[in-house]
Amino acid sequence: VQLQASGGGLVQPGGSLRLSCAASGRTFRLYDMGWFRQVPGMERGFVAGINWSGGSTDYTDSVKGRFTISRDNAKNTVTLQMNSLKHEDTAVYYCAAGQRRFQIPTMAGSYDYWGKGTQVTVSS
Repeated sequence: VQLQASGGGLVQPGGSLRLSCAASGRTFRLYDMGWFRQVPGMERGFVAGINWSGGSTDYTDSVKGRFTISRDNAKNTVTLQMNSLKHEDTAVYYCAAGQRRFQIPTMAGSYDYWGKGTQVTVSS
């Protein structure tokens, strides 16, 4: 699976951005998908995840109620809608694919494929 993330940019606090991740291959629907973010000097951290069917999602506490993850298995895409953005959301965001598990994994090591990151900067 090859992943390509897009949609990052510069936004003011309180604004919104929509990140998209396009996946190649016919097996996209077999994978759980996740979004992670990383700032310099820190480990890559879990932001949101969605299971293979789209029927289950998970979020890190700091983004609950502001971010929404969704997927379209017919189009091989996963999307992260980010609203009410804060300075602390500034990071490079990565999409990732992992083999189906009983629960959506939140550890980066549980994911097998990664896209190149897209920069999100929240600044006034």
